Amino acid sequence: MTAPFVHHPAVSPGLWTLAWRRLRADRVAMASLAVVCLFLLSVVLSATGLVAAGWEDEVAVNYAPPTFVGPDPALAALAQPQRPVPPNAFDPLAADIAALKTQLARQGHATHAVKRTTLPFGADKWGHDVVRKTIKGGQTSIVVGLVAAFLAVLLGTLFGALSGFYGGRVDDFFNWFYSVFTAIPSILMILTVAAVLQTKGVLTIVLILGLTGWTGPYRLMRAEYIKHKAREYVMAADAIGASSWRKMFVHIFPNVSHVALVQMSILVVGFIKAEVILSFLGFGVPVGVVSWGSMLNEAQNELLLGKWWQLTAAATAMAVLVTAFSLFADALRDALDPKLK
Repeated sequence: MTAPFVHHPAVSPGLWTLAWRRLRADRVAMASLAVVCLFLLSVVLSATGLVAAGWEDEVAVNYAPPTFVGPDPALAALAQPQRPVPPNAFDPLAADIAALKTQLARQGHATHAVKRTTLPFGADKWGHDVVRKTIKGGQTSIVVGLVAAFLAVLLGTLFGALSGFYGGRVDDFFNWFYSVFTAIPSILMILTVAAVLQTKGVLTIVLILGLTGWTGPYRLMRAEYIKHKAREYVMAADAIGASSWRKMFVHIFPNVSHVALVQMSILVVGFIKAEVILSFLGFGVPVGVVSWGSMLNEAQNELLLGKWWQLTAAATAMAVLVTAFSLFADALRDALDPKLK
């Protein structure tokens, strides 16, 4: 006797499953994701001390050039044999002092030649390895950019959802709050928040940027919630008795999440750059903490002396991360766009 046939209905793939399929088909997006993950891995390894742990060690002479540009001409000149100093009856130690200077110069050049083999991007004015310093600085800058952008998007999404979904007095209150923040110039708002906090550190920078950067995501998320709250699927959720919070963040938010992701990608890029400005104004990282912003601030004076390698290392790392993050965010936005389903 044959078993009865049981029909199993096909399960429709969800929004995130379809988005992941589209994302995997985009080679540029996957390459950008690999670059972003590599930077995030460097942050984790740097935080745990497995990489760039000794970035503060003086491993070379001041302003040691990168290995690929050859030896420093000034040190090479000092290492050349010097002419013998004629005896001086009035200064019998002159010849001994000159010989000692020549010996020290040769030892310094030899030490520098050995140290330079591990310094592909040279050293800064304190003799710190620029590569290690860039990795350690990336830890601070990436954490500031990601956490501050997440805080700003979180506040903007929450305020925009409440304002757009409920409307009425709730919408009027958040619009007034938004108008207050946008009426004040951003630099004055940043200085105001910094003066209130009166401390320096990574947490201070995150709060400054997060509490002043939510206005852009709020405006866009409010418009999206006003548009989606009248859609059929929200009315169906209301008919089965779904709560307001469930309709806002379970039903509507997945359909507008691409807006939040795009805003986060934009804010991450902007906040990494803003950290440079805050460090220049004196509200950035404290002394003893390195970031890409502090490195670029130091590199301003070094560039006048022709020492370009610290500027190149920090700017290159920032440019690669910003470009990869932007490309990945754009691809993720396209993959999450419900209109492409």
